[in-house]
This record gives sequence, C-alpha cells and structure tokens, in this order.
Amino acid sequence: MGAEGQEHLWDKEVKGHRTYNDIRIFTDEQLKNYTEEELKNFKGKHATPMLDELEKGPWPSFVSDIKREALHRNKLGQDNLQIPAEICDDLLGIVELSYRDGETHWKHGGIVGVLGYGGGVVGRYNDQQAQFPNIAHFHTYRVNQPGAKFYTTDWLRGFCDICEYRGSGMTNLHGSTGDLVMLGTFTDQLEPIFFDLTHDLGVDIGGSGGNLRTPSDCIGKARCEFACYDTMDMCYEMTMTFQDELHRPAFPYKFKFKFDGCPNCCVGSIARSDMAYIGTWKDDIRINQDAVKAYVGGEIPRNGGAVQANWGPFNIQEEIIDKCPTECMNWDGKKLSINNPECNRCMHCIDAMPEALRVGADQGLSILFGAKAPILEGAQLAVMTIPFMYAKKPYDSIKNLVRKVFDWWIEEGKNRERIGETIQRVTLKTFCEVLGIP
Repeated sequence: MGAEGQEHLWDKEVKGHRTYNDIRIFTDEQLKNYTEEELKNFKGKHATPMLDELEKGPWPSFVSDIKREALHRNKLGQDNLQIPAEICDDLLGIVELSYRDGETHWKHGGIVGVLGYGGGVVGRYNDQQAQFPNIAHFHTYRVNQPGAKFYTTDWLRGFCDICEYRGSGMTNLHGSTGDLVMLGTFTDQLEPIFFDLTHDLGVDIGGSGGNLRTPSDCIGKARCEFACYDTMDMCYEMTMTFQDELHRPAFPYKFKFKFDGCPNCCVGSIARSDMAYIGTWKDDIRINQDAVKAYVGGEIPRNGGAVQANWGPFNIQEEIIDKCPTECMNWDGKKLSINNPECNRCMHCIDAMPEALRVGADQGLSILFGAKAPILEGAQLAVMTIPFMYAKKPYDSIKNLVRKVFDWWIEEGKNRERIGETIQRVTLKTFCEVLGIP
C-alpha cells in the first residue's frame, strides 16, 4: 500500500518514475555468486540430519531454500551485509535442535518496533543465544502490500535487496493477513529498514498485535468482470482513514478487513476476516439466452475453456441446474429461468457460463462479521449482518459503521478475544442492536 503522496513513485506511466537501478544495493555478480555445483557440495555450519530428510522427494523444500541463501550470504561476505552473514546457518541449526528436542527454541514477543508505531514488527529471540549468536534476534517485519498485490519486477528486486542487506534474505509472500513478510532481522536495523521502505520503495509497514491488521483486497475491477465494487479503491481509502487503528494497538486483539469484489471470495474474506466486504447485487442475474443455447450446443466451451478432454459434451442439467444449492434454476430445453429471490450468490452458474450469465446491474456489497481461525474457540465463518450496502466513494456510511463497531468492541471485548467470539458471547441480537440493525 503506497504511502500518501507516493502512490505513483513506481508507476511506469509517470515521467521520472523510480527504477531498480535508482535504489539497488547489489550488483548482478553479487546476486548470482554461486553455481549449482557449489550448492551441491555446500556443507552448512551445523549438522542437520533431520532437516536433510526434508530435502528428499519431489516436493519443494524450505530447507533447500535456506541452504541456498546460506551459501549466497557466505559468498557475499560480512562486509556487504548489515547483520550476520551466517544467520541462515544458525537458523538451520536451531530448527534442527528444535526437532531433536521436540520443542521450540524461539521466544515469541518482546517490545520492538519503530518510533511512533505500536505494531508492524513481531519481536523474536532464541533461548540458545550462546550456541546460535547469529540469530540472537530474528524479528519479523510486516510490509503493507500494494493494492491487489500488483507489483513491478523493479519494485520486487528493490524489496529483496533490502531483505538481503538488512535482514536474513528470506521473505514470505504473503502472510495470511496479506503483508509481505521480511523474516529475520536485528533490532538495530528496524529504523533503517523503515526508512528504506518509506523513502525508497514508497510503502508503509503493516499491522501486528491488537490493532487493525493490514487490509487486503482482491484484484477487483482492475481485471475482473465479476467485481461489484472497486475493491482496490475502497481498500486504499479504508487503509488511509484508519491509520491510527492500524499503527497504534488499542483493541482487545487483532481485527481484519478483507475486500472481495464478488461472492467468489478470492481473498477468502468470509473465512479469514473479522469484517468481510463481499460484492453482491440487488437485482436479477442478467441472462443472455442466445449464449445459453450456444453453451448447450457446444459452441462456447464451459468454464472459460478450462475443461479436461474426457469430460464429454456439456450437460446443462447435470452441471448447472442440478448443482444449484437452492434449486432456483430451471432449463426447459429452450429457456433458462432463475428464481432470483432464492439465489444465494454461490456464483457456480456464472463461473461456468460467463458469456451467458452476468452479475446483476444494481451492485454493492454485503458486510459479514466474525470469521477467524482457532484461538480461544474453534474456527468460524463470518455471519451475514448487513445484506446490502452501496459502496460509493468516500464510503462515509461504511466508515461510520466501522467506527461504531470499534467503539463497542474496545469496551466489550475481552483480552485476546476476536470480535466473532465477542459476538458469540453477547449474542448476535445484542450486536445487531448496537449497530442499529432492525
């Protein structure tokens, strides 16, 4: 998510935009400084017989990836890095020790961060610092991702250079919240990393702790024909509006926004966010009867052509009508009809026949609350709370609703209790009364 005033810093269509060469730290020779033969013969600092087992078989291995980075950093040399060159060697060593002991040797937490921010950095230390001094600190840095995760390769190279120079060189794209995650750095590098991110890359850090986590959105109207509102614009607007809630923890626990442009739910908001915004429509599904007949006749391939050779001819009765969860569709051999009040927006028919069926024209969003993974209680999906709202900029009605939710939850929520658990405890009826929903 670009910092305000820097939205076009890396925009290739803007004159004078920034490029990788403007901020690069390493040369091509430094970035490609080992051969596959050297990697094959590479022996780490610590014996790791148990981890070595995870390199066997046809699957990708995080152990192999860390060994690549360990070799790369060893050849770069300490003079070209701001934290220990052997951080990856010691990382492999402590993970091996954890496997052998059957317990973790990471101490999670600690008060670390950057000036003025209460979140964004997850403190992490190990309890075997004498044996593994190069990972005495291994803090995680969360970086606010661009809208819909649109990147340029120049920007990503710049980000990776910072990870290499001031961190372990390892990243996680993306965390379940949506952030780019920089894995492993030392406390004295937190402020320099923040400076590089904001000044060179034009991005802010994300959220952590009891605050609003980094909002995340689907690709929306940028490329998707099903989007019922502008997810990228709304995500950016809400991120900038609730900066204080994002960077200064004041909540009982984490709170996540996710923005899905349609009920396909490509960012999984219904299962992964405390407040899910899912695009929907108020009127009827639009039907092109000629295109329906073309699908039935095999003139248009179903599923956008994503079919297997052994699927046989398209059978609209078996593949569409019979699969409708509310049984609201009918095909009489000539005309497709939909009982729209019974439609629950599963999107199956629209996904399978996109040239024949379209989302309705009167578009907006539904708001659902309370999804989460297991914490105090088991996992739960979000509950439909507001079936339809229009999503028009500047989204004042939605912002006012959010403020009402925050004010109530801060007072009513218990420590480390997600809002879904609070709603469960006080009842959905009480929550609806707080929001003024009849």
